[in-house]
Amino acid sequence: MAITPVLRSIISHEFLKEYLIDQYNLSEGCTCSLFRTGMNHTYFVTDSEVKYALRVYSYKWRSKSEITEELNLLNLLKKNNLGVSFPIKDKHGEFIQEINAPEGNRYMVLFSFAHGDKIRFIDTKTCFSIGSLMSQIHNITIDKSIDRISYNKKSLIELPLKKLKKFFSEKLPEMEYLKKIGGFFENSDFENISKGIVHLDIWYDNMAIKNDEEITIFDFDFCGNGSHVLDIGYFCKQLFFIESDKNQYESKVQSFLKGYQKNRLLSDREIKLIPKAGASVYLFYLGVQAQRFDWSNIFLTENYLKMYVGRIKAWIDYHE
Repeated sequence: MAITPVLRSIISHEFLKEYLIDQYNLSEGCTCSLFRTGMNHTYFVTDSEVKYALRVYSYKWRSKSEITEELNLLNLLKKNNLGVSFPIKDKHGEFIQEINAPEGNRYMVLFSFAHGDKIRFIDTKTCFSIGSLMSQIHNITIDKSIDRISYNKKSLIELPLKKLKKFFSEKLPEMEYLKKIGGFFENSDFENISKGIVHLDIWYDNMAIKNDEEITIFDFDFCGNGSHVLDIGYFCKQLFFIESDKNQYESKVQSFLKGYQKNRLLSDREIKLIPKAGASVYLFYLGVQAQRFDWSNIFLTENYLKMYVGRIKAWIDYHE
């Protein structure tokens, strides 16, 4: 009987354990367990007292060259002693593995483990440390580029709107609103300000915090080229929705910006662009959910769209 084709598979943790023992010379007593599925699939690996995170990229989600660029960036940041999760070489000195999954070949990478906690409600001291680490990353990547996506009006606004039209009527108030705010953006908005390589997904879920000040950032899966203010705006926007007390939000965001400017001063123009930057990245991720329908179709309902667009509107209204 022929094997039935699949769109998406979850690789057995037992298979991956044996693969890692062979490819990385891990001990027979090591453990491998599925942590979560999502954009990619993440497994936690423990060998004696050493922990790792194994990312199994989804089928055709990233090319090998895109992953290589991501890992080159991580190795550059590690070389500069910055707090990031970095790739681990196998016994042959290779970073990227390739396995034959039911849907086709998938890539995977073993990363160092980010020790610490995921803290949703971050205090002002930690916000300062996050800002400081983000600006250090930006200082390393300023005026550099990688062979990956460039974040601009087309990729952040126009293409996501096009993807959403496949699922929602343009006559919906929320779609009309998104089209309206899309018109607020000009390509010139992000010209003549600091550019380089950006993470684009820095928020509490992608960092481990230890002792309030020791921050490790991970999941550079969306790294690309763009204005550094995109990272700043996205973090501020996430903080805005986490912190319902806006007095607390203002205190924390000012601490974050103070930490950032400890290493790199922000121009008045960059500070004014923070609301636009946050909104544009948020719209981009709504487009990602439409692009990855096989992963995110549970969210693509009119009710979800209303909630999501309501958040964008609340963010923009607050700053106006």
